[in-house]
Amino acid sequence: MPVEFIADLHIHTCLSPCAELAMTPRAIVERASSLGINIIAVCDHNSIENAAVTQDLARRKGINALAGIEVNSAEEVHILGLFGDMDAALQMQTVVYEHLQPGENDEDTFGMQVVVNEADEVMDFNKRLLIGSTDLSVNALVALIHGCGGVAIASHIDREGFGIIGQLGFIPAGISFDALEISCMTPLAEARTRYRQYARVPWITSSDAHRPEDIGRRTTRLMLFHSTFEEIRLALQGVDGRGVIL
Repeated sequence: MPVEFIADLHIHTCLSPCAELAMTPRAIVERASSLGINIIAVCDHNSIENAAVTQDLARRKGINALAGIEVNSAEEVHILGLFGDMDAALQMQTVVYEHLQPGENDEDTFGMQVVVNEADEVMDFNKRLLIGSTDLSVNALVALIHGCGGVAIASHIDREGFGIIGQLGFIPAGISFDALEISCMTPLAEARTRYRQYARVPWITSSDAHRPEDIGRRTTRLMLFHSTFEEIRLALQGVDGRGVIL
């Protein structure tokens, strides 16, 4: 029988310009461990460069840290891509970098984009404009995520800014999202009423943490046989007793 795992599938590290510099992989893993979270996903803006170190640290704590990315589409819609291995995530990152808005990050305006190691030492500063959008449509991004073997989740659909409903007015029926994310801003009971027309797609809820204290402020309970990426994919599909509990 599947058992319950606690997941926070949308966390930003100090690589995201809008996240606090305190959001190092080590701090994230320590906070998640203290809260009893079993699965996390690092989803920085348009990059995965802090994902591998987070995975290594998390593994030692018995936490599965998925490599993820939050991509900004041409329509200014945020889409999460979660991947089962680093090779797939790196493949996704390569394409995103090719299609990212040109320009260099302005640290004074947007914040630093810091790549760190396990000891919180600065290894690099990403100079790309990670806060910007790509020239890839929502449809193209979902297809790209699936082509890299990942699952595609519409970020914070209840938010006016960068949520698909806020940007497009609705979720087109032809987009094959694996899940929709409800942010911590909207009570789930309210979301069930407001977005009932989208109940055909599985929902998750996540912290979208940009500060250490925000990690775990919203989590999703998953019924899984193991805390693996493939099990999460099957839970979103409701296969053999696996599932999502909100």
